[in-house]
Amino acid sequence: MTAFAAAAAGLVPELIAVRRELHALAETGLQLPRTQAVLLRELQGYGLEVSTGDGLSSVTAVLRGGRPGPVVLLRADMDALPITEATGLDFAATDGAMHACGHDLHMAGLLGTVRLLAARRDELAGTVVFMFQPGEEGFAGARLMLEEGLLDAAGAAPVAAYALHVDTMTDAGTFVTRPGPMMASVSAATVTVRGTGGHAAMPHQGVDPVPVAAELVLAVQTFGARRLPATDPAVLSVTGIRSDSAAGNVLSETVTLVLNVRTFSATTRDRVRDELPALLGGIAGAHESTLDVDWVDSYPVTVNDPRETDLVLATLRAAHGDERVSVLAAPSPASEDFAYVLERVPGVLVFLGVAPAGRRAPLHSDRAVFDDGQLGLHAATLADLAWSRLHGRGA
Repeated sequence: MTAFAAAAAGLVPELIAVRRELHALAETGLQLPRTQAVLLRELQGYGLEVSTGDGLSSVTAVLRGGRPGPVVLLRADMDALPITEATGLDFAATDGAMHACGHDLHMAGLLGTVRLLAARRDELAGTVVFMFQPGEEGFAGARLMLEEGLLDAAGAAPVAAYALHVDTMTDAGTFVTRPGPMMASVSAATVTVRGTGGHAAMPHQGVDPVPVAAELVLAVQTFGARRLPATDPAVLSVTGIRSDSAAGNVLSETVTLVLNVRTFSATTRDRVRDELPALLGGIAGAHESTLDVDWVDSYPVTVNDPRETDLVLATLRAAHGDERVSVLAAPSPASEDFAYVLERVPGVLVFLGVAPAGRRAPLHSDRAVFDDGQLGLHAATLADLAWSRLHGRGA
């Protein structure tokens, strides 16, 4: 047990209390005024330089140590999901939003880290930037914070950035990470097939886009299986199909497909973006249809810096033993906007298991529950990582 872990044990009751307060007032998107107010209240009294965002309700807090040294950034996301909670917890959210991804734990854990590091400010050799960001769930809040000057908050750019993400399917108190790609990029495409419409009894007199769309769905799957290497794949999903026909005897004029694309490298993402529309357009053209593709790149691949990952793994193993630290065999196909930070700052994203005994549900489920007794470990781990990076040794 590290010195931070011992100190964090005494913080657990108050961290649980603030986590449950945040859970009950879950808010979605980029504007989270009630969540921001709780964070600002909890950050008072620690001698921090606190600022808030202009275009989003972010919070940035800077802790300057008593000794000179570099800057390290620690991140927590703030937003919930538009899910009606079905956990039955006495602190469940009730207004159609839910912290089903554990961001309430991320905030509470990082608040604990603030307290741990502030208590040892005089010994701290450097500066820690605490990043509380809204809009992780599809709104690119991290990118917006970077555009608003996050990396200049301390007056010098961070040399490393770390974040913990809780996981309800991993045993409580265990850690998982890996060097290199950690989570996938995500892109979206809207594919519109245009025919002519007509009478359903006489389809030969027009161009029916529905069977064309059916071929395109199969082509999307074939593209992933036959155009891309197995060592650098993509997950291609058609997540929606809709037509403009409201009557059973009328041929559609247009059919729209919604695609979700996950990749583990920028090379494969670019290949899908460049080659898949050409393939789909060729199929549509063979059926005398036209095709429009609206492609939107969202989050990039989350890439853990190999050298920083070595430091993180060494710190975790020294504190908790090899049996509680695992190296992920392959990256997760889910996505994370911490990727934007890791494009600018070498760093690491780590999963922390918080699966409660006998009650597991995946993240983003309306039944997801979390063992918030792990908040002391969460807080201490981020403190350990920052301290190790600033001091070149453990606490």
